[in-house]
Amino acid sequence: MSMNEVLEAQREVIGEFQFFDNWMDRYQYLIDLGRRLPEFPEALMTDDNKIRGCQSQVWFAVDRKGDRLSFRAISDAAIVSGLIAILLRIYSDKPAREILETPAEFVTELGLEEHLSPTRSTGLASMLAAIRRHAAEALEAA
Repeated sequence: MSMNEVLEAQREVIGEFQFFDNWMDRYQYLIDLGRRLPEFPEALMTDDNKIRGCQSQVWFAVDRKGDRLSFRAISDAAIVSGLIAILLRIYSDKPAREILETPAEFVTELGLEEHLSPTRSTGLASMLAAIRRHAAEALEAA
């Protein structure tokens, strides 16, 4: 049995956040991660790719490569962009089955619920739901 790649990626992210003593530094780190998101093609900024339930604008695109899903996303908000960067690290280029079967432990481990505003928490939940929906569709199509 190979290592669960999604779980492994979550552990790496959790480990990185443990370097920071306080949430001001963690927010800054999130913002820095968000600034480094790859370019998002304007052609993908369509209504179909928009995530509902986010206060800020979020566009999310998926490509299937065999059993793996590759995600691209962008937001107009700094902290949300940082959350996207984490989600892409954890879920992009991972097998659809692992995406579906692995609980999103990093949300609790990082204390995101307590430290994000309610609207950002809802946005994060909406993005996670979209990732899982794409994974479920990929498995059904396989």
